[in-house]
This record gives sequence, C-alpha cells and structure tokens, in this order.
Amino acid sequence: MRAHKWMAVLAIMAGFGGAAACAPSKPADSADALRYSENARNAYEKALQAYLDRDWEAATELFKEVKRKYGQSRWGKMAELRLADVAFEQEKLAEAIGAYKGYVQGHRNDPDLAYAQYRICRALFLQVSDSVLLPPQEERDQANVREAYVELRRFLREHPQSKWTNEVAYMQEAVTGRIVRHELYVARFYLNVGNFEAAVARAQYALRNFDGSGLEPEAMVLLGETYLKMKKNTEARETFNRVLTMYPESPFSVPARSFLNEMTAARR
Repeated sequence: MRAHKWMAVLAIMAGFGGAAACAPSKPADSADALRYSENARNAYEKALQAYLDRDWEAATELFKEVKRKYGQSRWGKMAELRLADVAFEQEKLAEAIGAYKGYVQGHRNDPDLAYAQYRICRALFLQVSDSVLLPPQEERDQANVREAYVELRRFLREHPQSKWTNEVAYMQEAVTGRIVRHELYVARFYLNVGNFEAAVARAQYALRNFDGSGLEPEAMVLLGETYLKMKKNTEARETFNRVLTMYPESPFSVPARSFLNEMTAARR
C-alpha cells in the first residue's frame, strides 16, 4: 500500500475509535485494523452506490452485510443509518421510524444523532399528513399526531441550532395546530349536545397546553360562547374582551365583538 493511502486510512480511523491503528502495538495488529477499516469502507461505498442508484433491494442487502461484518466500525454504524434511509425513501414510514429510533437508542453520543432524530420527526410528520381518502384530520385518531408533537418538541429542545431547526419548527407549528383543531372539534361536539362543562374543559386544555397553534382566538371565542350558554356572563365578557385585546386583527374578533354587542343590548 502506498504511504499516502496508509495516511488517509489512518485519518479515518482516528476519528472513529481507531485506537488500535494508532497505538504502538504489534505491526500485524495495526495492519489488520487498517485492513478491516479499508474493507469496511469499500463495502460501505459499494452499498452507498446502490443507494444512490435507488436500487433499494441491492442497497438493503449490501448495507446489511456491512452492518453484520463491520458493525464495530464507523461504516457499520453508517450502514445501520442508511438502512433506515432506504425504508424512508420507499415510504415505509413505520419501518423507517422504528429503525431511526433504534439507531438513536443505540448511539446516544453519535455525531449523526441529530440527523436520525430529524428523520424521525419528518417521517412522523408525513404519517399524519392529510389525505383526501381519509376523514378530516380532527376526526381521526390522534395517537400519531401526539407522537409527532412529542418528537418535534424533543428535537427543538435538544438541537436548537441545527440546520433542520427551522423545518422542524414549521412541522411543530402544523402538528400543534392539528392537535388544537381536534380539541376544538371535540369541544364543539360537547357544546352542541349540551355538555358545557366538558366543552369548557377541552377549550381550556387546548389554550393552556398548546401555545403557538394560531388557533387561540378561535378557541377563546368558543370558550366565551360556552360560558354564555352556561349563563356565566362575566366569564364570557372577559373572554371576548381578551380576544379583542390580544388578537384585534384576527377574523375571530368579529364574532367576539358581535357577542359583546348582543350582551350589551340584552342588558338594556
């Protein structure tokens, strides 16, 4: 092997636990470690080419082989992550999420941790995207939406300055809005069937726990309307006034002002 090629391999090993290559041990041990690393890299690059060619079947088998044969090397860890990417690219989102989560749990100090967590967020977000073939989002089971919300918040808390932060913040806003829309859908249902206490509880829960949804004025008008039905005029007036004070440009300031005018007229 030429000297410059040996130096390049040594540099790769140094960044990924290549102490065996750098330590003053037996020459044969050092050569074995370097050969192992070079073989692992070559196998990974072969698998990566299949991935770039979008030959998912070949890429899967090749990455699995790299993981099996070179699992203790950097290339073995990267192959594990690429297997999750293969599932993601094929839109096998549940499989991809499981694979990324396995990577995160097994490599808490890995430099690719943020990437794996971002892909979990992205896959969960895609899972909860709307479809014309499904009922409206607020009528569906919210388990996936809430899981996405938890993962998005975790990412922003742990990686506030990453290159994916802005995208994740956008996804969190969208997911938060979906959760709140569901809460308001349930609150309206309770309002319509006369279960006013439950309607108040759901509206308050949405306002208290999900800041930044953009639906605060709507939730407050619904809350105020429910207070009116309960004959709690003081609470209703305070709630409608808060809409006008805090969200004067919101379209929901119109019904809030209308309710206030009706209450004023009723007192005359």
